[in-house]
Amino acid sequence: MRRTFEWMIGLRYTRAKRRNRFVSFISATSIIGITLGVTALIVVISVMNGFQDELRERILGMTAHVTVTGRGEALADWESVSERVSANPAVQAAAPYVQAEGMLSAEEEVSGAIVRGIEPELETPVTDIGAHMQEGALDGLEAGEFGIVLGSALARSLGVGVGDRLMLISADVAVTPVGGMLRQRRFTVVGVFEVGMYEYDRGTAMIHMADAQALFRTGQEVSGLRLKLDDIFSAPAVARDLNRDLGYSYAAQDWTQSNANFFRAIQIERTVMFIILSLIVAVAAFNIVSTLVMLVTDKQGDIAILRTLGASPASIMTIFIITGVFIGLIGTAVGVGVGVLIAENIDVIVPWIENLAGTQFMPADVYYISEVPSRLDWGDVGLIGLMAFALSFLATLYPAWRASRVQPAQALRYE
Repeated sequence: MRRTFEWMIGLRYTRAKRRNRFVSFISATSIIGITLGVTALIVVISVMNGFQDELRERILGMTAHVTVTGRGEALADWESVSERVSANPAVQAAAPYVQAEGMLSAEEEVSGAIVRGIEPELETPVTDIGAHMQEGALDGLEAGEFGIVLGSALARSLGVGVGDRLMLISADVAVTPVGGMLRQRRFTVVGVFEVGMYEYDRGTAMIHMADAQALFRTGQEVSGLRLKLDDIFSAPAVARDLNRDLGYSYAAQDWTQSNANFFRAIQIERTVMFIILSLIVAVAAFNIVSTLVMLVTDKQGDIAILRTLGASPASIMTIFIITGVFIGLIGTAVGVGVGVLIAENIDVIVPWIENLAGTQFMPADVYYISEVPSRLDWGDVGLIGLMAFALSFLATLYPAWRASRVQPAQALRYE
């Protein structure tokens, strides 16, 4: 019965009455503040999760899970090294590559690019580049035919398409009897790919490995081996095993090392955004303090009557804790619902806002990706909801304690 009466009174105090409409208004603003804070936190963290997943997927679509290179020199015996690394049960496929910087020239357009020589039949199992071909096919690269595959943005900047010819100029200088000359060769565009990441679409070109070896004068040597694993998250452990097995002459680097600063920056940004937006929830939650302080002042007569009827200080404290927690619970529940709804439909909401505003929030030439991704993590949702509820509870303690300290005689003196 005592618990029932505490809940009944505590919940009744959350409803507006003629005498305390301003208190109820403050309660409503607290609820709205908590709702907005929780909603913003869920949406932003979901978008950050989506960014991290999208970037990882697109980066790994162009880069290997693990890369094996020689320490300070190219790989001359890449076939034997490939056999040794393929013996690791975690390695699914291995592909050699030759990589260098080059200059592409078509008509009056010139652009620099990273030129990668590949074996198409070996490269396909390692990366997803074949699945992102817009025109042509990766198999169009044949040894001695001097074909080239370009990123979509690079092809547009050069004004070329499949079947067009361009000049590839090596960054290395060839020494001739008449002096130093840049190595150059005419190539035919046999394909255009688009992975959706501007850095790669704008700055990457692929040719056959034999053609790269001929252009860059590497002989039978390659720059390294690119490996695909059965689990991308096991890459650090596999890289450590390969470094131990291959010895000091070789170096195995996993994708988390080659992109460490990038992903660390994303994680730091995610943490900072969580802290900043948590302050919104904290400010809204501690508005409950002012709400309950005003409510305690308004209800001193009621408190005194309850005390004279036998209510204990603990019961009075419980009544006001229930009032404050109920306010926080409503704001948290509504915020979680709205936040989940927005996060799950961000791919529809953002394009609608862009069309309405007539602008694009994320131009591809500025950002790595041109769409706003989202991945809702229920663990994050639970953490945010628990944090908001905990802050709401903490905000009730001092006003509720003050209410329990009200003396009936003093409170009824002027009644």
